[in-house]
Amino acid sequence: MKRRRWTSAALVVAMAASLLSACSGNSASAPDSTSPDGKKGEVPNLEKSGMPIVKQPVSLTFFTGKAATNGNNFEETTVWKEYAKLSNVNVKFQLVPFDNLTEKRNLALAGGDYPDAFYSSRVPASDLMKYGAQGTFVKLNDLIDKYAPNFKKLMDKYPDLKKGLTMPDGYIYSFPSFYSPEFLPMLIGTPLWVKQEWLDKLKLKEPATTEELYQYLKAVKETDLNGNGQADEIPYAGEGINPLIEQIRGAWGFGNRGLGHKFVDVDPKTNELRFFRTDAKYKEVIEYVRKLYTEGLIDKEIFTVKTSALFAKGQKGVFGATINPNPMTQMNQPGYVGLGALKGPYGDQLYTHVKVPVVWPGAFVITDKNKNVEATIRWIDHFYGDEGATFYFMGLEGQTYRKTSDGKLEFVEDITKNPNGLTMDQALAKHITWLGGSYPGFVQEKYFKGSETLPESVAVGKKAEPFKVKELWNNFNFTEEETEFRSTVGTDMHNYIGEMEAKFITGSQPMSEWDKYVATVQKMGVDEYMKGYKKAYERYKNTK
Repeated sequence: MKRRRWTSAALVVAMAASLLSACSGNSASAPDSTSPDGKKGEVPNLEKSGMPIVKQPVSLTFFTGKAATNGNNFEETTVWKEYAKLSNVNVKFQLVPFDNLTEKRNLALAGGDYPDAFYSSRVPASDLMKYGAQGTFVKLNDLIDKYAPNFKKLMDKYPDLKKGLTMPDGYIYSFPSFYSPEFLPMLIGTPLWVKQEWLDKLKLKEPATTEELYQYLKAVKETDLNGNGQADEIPYAGEGINPLIEQIRGAWGFGNRGLGHKFVDVDPKTNELRFFRTDAKYKEVIEYVRKLYTEGLIDKEIFTVKTSALFAKGQKGVFGATINPNPMTQMNQPGYVGLGALKGPYGDQLYTHVKVPVVWPGAFVITDKNKNVEATIRWIDHFYGDEGATFYFMGLEGQTYRKTSDGKLEFVEDITKNPNGLTMDQALAKHITWLGGSYPGFVQEKYFKGSETLPESVAVGKKAEPFKVKELWNNFNFTEEETEFRSTVGTDMHNYIGEMEAKFITGSQPMSEWDKYVATVQKMGVDEYMKGYKKAYERYKNTK
């Protein structure tokens, strides 16, 4: 999850975390433990419930992803210092910046120089399968039943959670970052925003169709809406072209299983899987975006602009429309309204810009070097209950947060209005470590009060709700053979499609070349690609 920028004192943040695995009838890989009296199944030194987790202190080492907003010593933060006292488990976090996390993680795994667990380390599904099969990662299926009651409740409540975590061999090797399926504003994440003040000046209603969006953007370009005598208004600006395509393609009925599947969905006519990016009707999606771009309704820097430069432009108040978590928190620009599902030229109206609930499947992974597997599972499971989640995201009541008269949680003014001029993130960094995202956890609305729970974001969720994807798929998990094909032929295909769509949109490639382009993609291996996808889908669908 991308790092959030926050509003000032009025912003209340409360997030819920839970570390996940799954329950199944499969056997666990942790070695059997035998108590001093010879009775199997009881782990010496482990408390069955409550705190502390162990009778005598134990030490663990975690390979840990670090965001730029985090401090340099996790052990000294309020949450981890207090949790060590509470649990009797002392964790040393080996911090690795996210910028070179993948390289360092791959080297550690390949060389065998890895610690007890990978925490917030973004282990991909392909590695979960690979190193799980080799025995490097611990199989968690049966261990969940015994040692993770909070997570087990989540698995029972959300059966699709298990589908997203189960590898092709039937085992679960990780605890993910998991967004509550009921928390639609969080799953939307980055709505398409338009400027209400400019709609009012133009005497236009909020766009409800793709044609109305076009007319609004065109009017922004042709009108001096900020009254400075310059043509500096930018109808639409964002970081890259894909977010815009992903926002509008539901108006043609594409992407109907959510953002986890950017090339494949289900054909509503046949109920079969389809590779929709080369569909004849999908050509119209690209033509629509091409029209916006060639008429100057999209920022010419859309393909190259950096985040910081985009925000700097946005802070000038010149964007008629944009896509991000919230213009207020990202660009200090109030007055934007988020759009719901736009209706397309054939009457399609589907909100498909919905992320998978299992955001980071490999957010927490226990390795075969861990001599305290059961204690480690209890350690992480605590954060899936209300008490542990509140503690993880909010810190200590009275020190970092307080409860309002209506029972809500909010950070203290030392954090929201820091007397030393620190930003909210900077003030929080000495207390918590979830800034920067990809942490193992369960995020639900009753705890989380960030950008996605501001009134404008909640309003987007309400607009999108009637038209949201009816069957939202988590990512599928592929066998090593399927992964090899996808990482070679599949990657080449994905890259070629992205490059060609950009050329069609900018006009450097005429639309008359579309059929030739489709034929090239087909020759690259679509049939084999879809065979693997169908196999993965069948496994996903049949996971119990």
